[in-house]
Amino acid sequence: MKKTFFAMIVTACALGLQAQNLNPKYLAYIEEWKDVAVQNQADFGIPAPIIMAQALLESGAGQSELALNANNHFGIKCTGEWMGAVYYHDDDKKDDCFRSYGDAAESFKDHALFLQRPRYATCFEIAVEDYEGWAYRLRECGYATDRNYAPKLIKLIEDYRLDTLGRNTPAGKYDPNKVYTAPRQSTRPEQNKTLVSEATEKKAAVVKVAAPIVVVNSDPEPPYTPALSAREEKEHFFLMHAKKKCNGVAYVEAREGDTYANVAFRLNVRERDLRENNDALGRDLKQGDRIYLSAKKQFAPQEKALLWVHPGESLWEICQREGVQMQSVQKLNELDPAVRVFHTRQQIYLRKVKEENGK
Repeated sequence: MKKTFFAMIVTACALGLQAQNLNPKYLAYIEEWKDVAVQNQADFGIPAPIIMAQALLESGAGQSELALNANNHFGIKCTGEWMGAVYYHDDDKKDDCFRSYGDAAESFKDHALFLQRPRYATCFEIAVEDYEGWAYRLRECGYATDRNYAPKLIKLIEDYRLDTLGRNTPAGKYDPNKVYTAPRQSTRPEQNKTLVSEATEKKAAVVKVAAPIVVVNSDPEPPYTPALSAREEKEHFFLMHAKKKCNGVAYVEAREGDTYANVAFRLNVRERDLRENNDALGRDLKQGDRIYLSAKKQFAPQEKALLWVHPGESLWEICQREGVQMQSVQKLNELDPAVRVFHTRQQIYLRKVKEENGK
């Protein structure tokens, strides 16, 4: 009996000591964003404890430079398809490019969408209750370079009892046809709590009125299909896209359904690099367009040094057809970069031409 009583005292002291060590700023941050994390679990299938732990770790409970200056609470960097605002911050290398958001709520929403990328598809094979499995899988998929990333997430979850978040909330599945709106957020925390409370009350009112719904998923598991390796993906791409050459540079022609994003994925290259090779920043890919697989030449061959262009012809189309860099042609002919279509019949140079007198 004495031993049992002594053990109870030790346990109570340990729990009390642990409570004293909890960071008040972390507790306030959890209180502010826990409902958003639970809602993202319901909408996107990402465990709320993982969302909350990542936000705490990546943003220092909203106090990191990225969180304060760019509203980036998950350390998400710029990727090839990102067209929003950016913020430069030293990380793995000097002046790394990070995404910047209008408010923190946008960051939470974008984090959920970011994890829908094919790179993280295997995470969703893990049960939503298995936060440990999710933590290690995120690290394996390359979310962070820190080898101790998973143990750090798990410690935060267990220290702050984040495993209780979303316990009775079913994990949803991302629907690309559904419009997901980020919760409104004020710059004042007390207003944020009021908004969250109002949203919770409205949701509760709807649930009281609605008839109970029982969702039963009787569909069998789909058969397992192993993912293609990067090499196999590239080989399959070239089976459908024959390689050709122009001005010594290999290219393929776009087929129906091709985009710069999915072509870059299948070739295992950065989308931005592929776009830059094709002078295609801000341009959509159309069926029949040439996709150069490496940087085009600065100039055309000697026999195509001078070219007649006609009204309505696009400089981009000409440069793609001849396999030359658009910037080089603009500079060589002193063309205004804002002018993209020719309105008169004229000659342009695709390479420097020596004068007849040899000068």
